[in-house]
Amino acid sequence: MEKGIRVLITLHHLENSQSIRILWLLEALGLDYEFKMYDRDKATFLAPDEYKKISPLGTAPVITDGDLVLSESNAIIDYILDRYGDGKLRPAPGTAERVRYLFWFHTAQGSLQPLLTTHFIFNALKTRVPFFIRPVIRAVIGQAEKAFLNPRLDALYGLIERDLGDSKWFAGDQMTAADIVMGYCMEIASVRAGMDKRYPNAQRFIRQMHDEPAYQRALEKDGKFNPMAG
Repeated sequence: MEKGIRVLITLHHLENSQSIRILWLLEALGLDYEFKMYDRDKATFLAPDEYKKISPLGTAPVITDGDLVLSESNAIIDYILDRYGDGKLRPAPGTAERVRYLFWFHTAQGSLQPLLTTHFIFNALKTRVPFFIRPVIRAVIGQAEKAFLNPRLDALYGLIERDLGDSKWFAGDQMTAADIVMGYCMEIASVRAGMDKRYPNAQRFIRQMHDEPAYQRALEKDGKFNPMAG
């Protein structure tokens, strides 16, 4: 960390959200930070109005650092590592580990998270639309899953399984920010989107993540994270 810089970060932490990544990151770096918890609306499961004053879209995560307000997981992670990381949690440029790091760091939000979100939306539509149109909706969604969603998830799960068979963490044998950003997706995929015992290396990663001390501290501080919710 650059000498003389005072950490002013506040994590505005929305209940049961991708914000768990930033909490894990801050704990892994051992930074001092402020933590403000926001509970979701009990009826809509959306962010409360107080949170939307910080994050107009009501999405998580979001941090403030002095006068700066920043959202989006990867942007926040890069900002914190650039300013406060002191070279931690990113492989050195020019190494093979750096290439794998970059791939998985961006695959989390660029490919896997959108597919998981589509999966959740499809499941919600199949169960929450009026009963008289439910058969039509299920038939249409079934075709979309067969032609688009499931093949892409299967391909990505297969690549995850292969790479985690080659190394302990996503970028190599040391934990990096790629594991932090992928971790949320892996947790959700394992309980809600078919990443089950057919993927033993993925399951091993999840157990390993659960045992990681900084992740345990993040869960303890959060106190409400439940990947089965929603």
